[in-house]
Amino acid sequence: MHLSDLDATAQAALVKSGDATPRELVDAAIKRIERHNEELGAVIVTLFDEARATADDAPHGPFRGVPILIKDICATVGGVLYTAGLMPLRRANYRSAADSYLVAALRRAGFVVVGKTNTSELGILPSAEPPGWPPSRNPYDRTRTTGGSSGGSAAAVAAGMVPVAHGNDGGGSIRIPSSCCGLFGLKPSRGRISLGPDHGEINGGLVNEHVLARSVRDSAAILDVLAGTVPGDPYSAPPQLGPYISEVTVPPGKLKIAFATRHLTPEGTLRESHPDCIAAVAHVAKLLESLGHHVEPAEIPATTDPQWVPNFLAIWAVGVTQKLEWAQGVLGRRIESNEIESLTWGLAELGRLVSGAAYANAWDWIHGASRRVATFFDRYDLWLTPTVTEPPVPLGTFRSPPDDILAGIFRAADFAPFTALFNSTGQPACSIPLYRNAAGLPIGTQLAAAYGREDLLFRVAAQLEAAQPFEHAATRH
Repeated sequence: MHLSDLDATAQAALVKSGDATPRELVDAAIKRIERHNEELGAVIVTLFDEARATADDAPHGPFRGVPILIKDICATVGGVLYTAGLMPLRRANYRSAADSYLVAALRRAGFVVVGKTNTSELGILPSAEPPGWPPSRNPYDRTRTTGGSSGGSAAAVAAGMVPVAHGNDGGGSIRIPSSCCGLFGLKPSRGRISLGPDHGEINGGLVNEHVLARSVRDSAAILDVLAGTVPGDPYSAPPQLGPYISEVTVPPGKLKIAFATRHLTPEGTLRESHPDCIAAVAHVAKLLESLGHHVEPAEIPATTDPQWVPNFLAIWAVGVTQKLEWAQGVLGRRIESNEIESLTWGLAELGRLVSGAAYANAWDWIHGASRRVATFFDRYDLWLTPTVTEPPVPLGTFRSPPDDILAGIFRAADFAPFTALFNSTGQPACSIPLYRNAAGLPIGTQLAAAYGREDLLFRVAAQLEAAQPFEHAATRH
């Protein structure tokens, strides 16, 4: 078995046993990046010299010597280029002042940062195709999206460049690329991981940080590394009762699980998901039944209210406005419309039209709807859905035409309605890689739990992984 086939836990075990050195793990990752990155567009900033120089001095944490990549938005690496997908920041060679708390925690755990990964412009779209960088390409089909906005991280992990990579999720940006690239991706509960020191919250609490992983155990163990509040954080998730890594060996018992495949469209109507996504849900539902769980169809009534779309869009647009104005502040000048995507410009202009009262009212509505969603989890332990509503789409699918500059965001909303829902409610949700369609493309399924119940997601996801071990065919491409 090659190093590229191993998850982060297995690579760390090689170092601990003396069968590999941190430098050997880092060199293997660098070689893999150099071999595959040109065709996949996953890594946009390389830190190879720094990684080689510091690998053998990595702290003796649980992941000593394991190479990792950091997504080029939200989390920061001190002294390193930070663009958030914006060409103006790239041209200005803007560099972060310091490691974010997340990156510092990863380093303390022994991880070695070997580079930064591609993302969509300001993390807006579910595909990593920013104008300032080549697009990230799906290792299973180079003509198709990796998903996004953590698309570079997904391509890198799926191709075996690194065993795990950082991502963040404001509308599905960990779960969507995990689905498209055959990985396990968990969005933790709101407030589980600190966004400091630069942020208390992002987009009013929509955005969460974590990783895209090859195994459930990696995701759980890394959440143990990252979870917890830092003084000054505005809020926190319910306290964890024990190490998340311990949950992967705890039998979940017999659970009551609901599933649904219809979704709310941007037009406010209900539509069925693609047949491949319906088949993926049916496959996982059958697997869950075989493991002793009670599984039945049930939609969450509160999720079918057409008001989700305009209220989420108002919050999202204000977030784009804020991020663009932040970028203008660090540049010390105005960013012109011809320097960014038309969709980004259009959303920023829309965000400027949202009054403070309208923004507060949008959150009031979503908080009320979130309470109605929460009552569903009094009756069911988990909710199973497609992660996205169709298989990985061709590159360019979310591009807005000149005469309809907001078209891309509405196309994205139709692609990922199941994921964005749980950014709004703050609940944890994960995408699990258990199905491929006839073309061999990964089709993930999402499991969502009540607020604060990552433990339950890890128990069930690990049970599913044991029953049907995850396959990572892209590693061998």
